[in-house]
Amino acid sequence: MIKALEFATRMHKGQVRKYTGEEYITHPVAVADIVEIYLDKKGGYSEEEIGMAMDVAVLHDTVEDTEATMEDIEEKFGAEVAKGVWFLTKTPNYVGNRKFRKELCEARLREAPEIVQIIKTVDMFHNSWTIEEHDPKFWQTFKEETVSLLIAMDTLEVMGELEKMRENDEV
Repeated sequence: MIKALEFATRMHKGQVRKYTGEEYITHPVAVADIVEIYLDKKGGYSEEEIGMAMDVAVLHDTVEDTEATMEDIEEKFGAEVAKGVWFLTKTPNYVGNRKFRKELCEARLREAPEIVQIIKTVDMFHNSWTIEEHDPKFWQTFKEETVSLLIAMDTLEVMGELEKMRENDEV
């Protein structure tokens, strides 16, 4: 993950999180950390699979939020990591309105490998912490969109497990 972390840190340099002002890289790092903890606890994943998942997690926002391209990701990290990042990259605004873009993302993520769906669930889980606290107006929309996507990916149970882990200070 060191190579992916160095790349993501360089690409996100100067970016800050919307609600907290923290360096943006703290979000993908937190997602990668939670993914590792969750996959270790769940069991059944090889070190190689967990390592790949952590690379995808730390890189998950690079294409949509920086100058990095899918080709950059594939060249530096291989096709499997690039495929994971592709599944997690939002549909661009020029494609249509928010509802249509969300529907396209949902259709794509429904077909994603299980480990990518877990990464997306962790991403939404981590984002929910700051959205709920800092943007109550958007919170309801975010919750509805999140539940819809969790149902589409069949990961409602994963979100429940993550919430229990947070309650128990495991993440």
